[in-house]
Amino acid sequence: MERQVASSLASAGVSTATVVIALRPHDRVDAATTAAAKSLGIPVESISRDQLVFVDGPLAPADVSVLVNTLLADPLQHECVVLDRAAPTVGTVVEVVRRAGVTDTEAAELLTASQRLGVPVRAATTGRRYEIFGELSATDLQTLVDRVLANAVIEDVAVGEVTATFASLDPVAVPVETFDLAALDVAALTLLNVARGMALDPAELVALRDIYRELGRPATDIELETFAQTWSEHCSHKTFRAGITTTTGERVEPLLAQLRSSTDAINAPWVVSAFVGNAGIVEFEPGHRLAIKVETHNHPSAVEPFGGANTGVGGVVRDVMAAPAHPVAVTDILCFGPLDTPLSALPVGVLPPSRIADGVTAGVADYGNKLGVPNVGGAVLYDPGYVANPLVFCGCVGRVHVGAAALRPPQSGDRVVVIGGAAGRDGIRGATFSSMTMDASTGSVAGASVQIGDPIVEKLLVDLLDELIDRENPLVRALTDCGAGGLSSAVGEMAEGIGADVELDLVPRKYPGLAPWEVWLSEAQERMVLAVDPTLMSEVTAAANRHGVLLADLGAFTGDARLVVRSSGVIVLDLPTDVLHDGRPRREMVADLISVTPAEADPDLRRRMVNEDPGAVLDRLLAHPNIASKQATIHRYDFEVQASTVVRPLTGAHLDGHSDGAVIVRPTETHGFAIGVGVNPWFGERDTRAMAYSVVDEAIRNVVVAGADPSRIALLDNFSWGDPRRASTLGELVGAVRGCVEAAALYGTPFVSGKDSLNNEYVGDDGVRHAIPPTLVITALGHVPDVDTTVTSDLKAAGNLLVLLGETLDELAGSHLDKVLGIDAGGAVPGRVDAAPERYRGFHEAVRAGLVKAAHDCSEGGIAVALAEMAIGGRLGIEVVVPGADVAVALFSESNGRIVAEVASGDVEAFTALLPGPVTVLGSVVAGPQVRIVAGPLRIERSIGELLTAWSGTDWGEPTD
Repeated sequence: MERQVASSLASAGVSTATVVIALRPHDRVDAATTAAAKSLGIPVESISRDQLVFVDGPLAPADVSVLVNTLLADPLQHECVVLDRAAPTVGTVVEVVRRAGVTDTEAAELLTASQRLGVPVRAATTGRRYEIFGELSATDLQTLVDRVLANAVIEDVAVGEVTATFASLDPVAVPVETFDLAALDVAALTLLNVARGMALDPAELVALRDIYRELGRPATDIELETFAQTWSEHCSHKTFRAGITTTTGERVEPLLAQLRSSTDAINAPWVVSAFVGNAGIVEFEPGHRLAIKVETHNHPSAVEPFGGANTGVGGVVRDVMAAPAHPVAVTDILCFGPLDTPLSALPVGVLPPSRIADGVTAGVADYGNKLGVPNVGGAVLYDPGYVANPLVFCGCVGRVHVGAAALRPPQSGDRVVVIGGAAGRDGIRGATFSSMTMDASTGSVAGASVQIGDPIVEKLLVDLLDELIDRENPLVRALTDCGAGGLSSAVGEMAEGIGADVELDLVPRKYPGLAPWEVWLSEAQERMVLAVDPTLMSEVTAAANRHGVLLADLGAFTGDARLVVRSSGVIVLDLPTDVLHDGRPRREMVADLISVTPAEADPDLRRRMVNEDPGAVLDRLLAHPNIASKQATIHRYDFEVQASTVVRPLTGAHLDGHSDGAVIVRPTETHGFAIGVGVNPWFGERDTRAMAYSVVDEAIRNVVVAGADPSRIALLDNFSWGDPRRASTLGELVGAVRGCVEAAALYGTPFVSGKDSLNNEYVGDDGVRHAIPPTLVITALGHVPDVDTTVTSDLKAAGNLLVLLGETLDELAGSHLDKVLGIDAGGAVPGRVDAAPERYRGFHEAVRAGLVKAAHDCSEGGIAVALAEMAIGGRLGIEVVVPGADVAVALFSESNGRIVAEVASGDVEAFTALLPGPVTVLGSVVAGPQVRIVAGPLRIERSIGELLTAWSGTDWGEPTD
């Protein structure tokens, strides 16, 4: 290997320039990239892919040999080659490299290692080299580059040889700009608003001008950026705090106040903290507190899918770490456009859904797996409304640290300490970017808004905080996540009412040349801000050093209620904290509360189409992307790390059946918690209030089926909506919040945390607006008093009976039946079920009594799909009769409040005695591979193999067991 490296260097004439090293896999054909190209109709024969490492510095051949042989060589995986840039190429070559300043964790590790080895590497970055074989036109090649090979948001690309550029390593003094707002009229303020991407409302701009008239001085650029971040929709939730008047003159209580009031009214004694701080906190068992938070990372995931989703996981984990808690589980709910969307249907500037889905899934897997936190639940949805606006919901549950109760607000004299990663240009203006509607130019201007993650650094932070806080006398007074808005948000919020004075020159950074406002606003990942008693600084610093975590003491909390920021000793920001946090005028909005009346149904149309072949309809439902097996995605995630997952996302005889909820337990305990989600935007397209009932019911049902006590369930809400400044869109949002509040009261389940992500719209270059369907995700966290009594969805034994709990109604509007039939036959969406709470309590008693062998909720696709999934999971057949005069309704209605349970034949009487009606015995589990479902005069007959083939997309034939 050393002779090969030296020879390559000599032929390339390399001495003190940038060296390009290729890590070339033994099997050079990149099957995934080749398949992606072919799926777009690009006539490639094959595509090979090498990883590139660009290293810059005064490197002699011996230095490069050390890099290759000591750091990069892995003979089992690849061959290391120093590229001869003058050598002829085979096929069409495309090279991609990270843009200067974009976080590159692999390059950073190479720099660190090379320094330890004494190799004079000055800078490094990574990239990829593709060799493309096939007859491609210039258009084909450009499409391949834009849609598959590179992302211009964070990468430079070239056909042929790409030139790597590195962030400047030389100190650069960047001046602070000032703006005389007092002299500007509304038109000039608006131009400034657009130019700096502040995303402020007209009334907010006027209020900002008035603040500086009162202060009697110009605004600095760092102050403008701080106001924009603090007042952004993302950080201040100004729609959910807005004053709302309907088009008929009715005054609506602010949306956030409604949710908080509902929690106060329920007054659950086990709720410790709701809608305060970084996460909701509950205590189901004395002395065992849990923190939970669900966040969105939608806009970043649209422009850089891997990085957006990757840092979505990292961000929500840090929210829980700031609770403060140790993360023990994560979830993800992902919404994509149909993967077969043709390129011709994509708005300009939008990535193909297949590429977004691949990047998002990989990003979620990368962060959670490397961090060592199990990914135990979620959902994957597909709808044309998500083509330009994918949604990424990331959740985390943590066990609250022992020292959490001792934490207090910062005190005058406490040190302002930042720990974790270094600041860079990645993530700048992320809070304002996420508060704006995207358009065809977004990808080209949002590069700095995309954060890049490093889960290994976050793992070090987890370990450090365990040492600092998981003790009776914590070494930290207070802490918060440094997320959206960076230090501006973290320090600004902690300093509210007390004040702080910090020096930006002390902030660790990845490279020089950052303006003060960029350092202050950078959303570089894996950072936390601590308030530390000065007498404890030496202990905190020593702990950080032990864990290999960067720590910087930036200044002090002052007690004068002013936020002061300095750069090289010069004050660049000086604001009263009350002006910053309370100076924003409340937004006043108008909502059009459209009266929802069910569309007139055409039951004959559905009936005719179903009656032709109900088995074929079931096949199509099982194959629908929203219902079909998610095994390929789930297996990307480690759901067993930490050895605490009792009910896993996959279950059954072959571990490929879907669970409704997951259950987590500490190995030393008998009680645990269940987590589940509810989401159904297709109901929201018809009636957002009814949708809210449905998804609350689904989330609760999922955890109850898994073993949770229905009297101890906490909820989280996540609203992803379009532009709420449109009266009709705001009216839909008002309806959904009302539905949430009413459902919470019905089930006695308080909301403890939430998040809104608005303006999920994309305006194409043709001016056409593409908005998502109203999407409400409800996450349920439930107490499992005895993990030994949990049940799963897969059938267990022949001879057991299958029992339906609940009533099936004619509620097919927004159903997946209509989707696969290609019709909209109207009718009502599933509605409120007043008997559901009592039913779930009775079901839980039956579970605790050991009377339930398996259970599955009825949701998308109705009873027929639920039964098929139970049979698939257990590899057992069924013989059932589903009652109902209308076969389409009986088999495929998605009515709420229903559970299918497997019960031993001798236990049915005892089981039924615990349940309020209706309870219907449908039939039995059979040993053979046949599934027979009779509904009225019709019959569905399918083998397990046929169901598996439809559900998984793979020809299973006939399983032998």
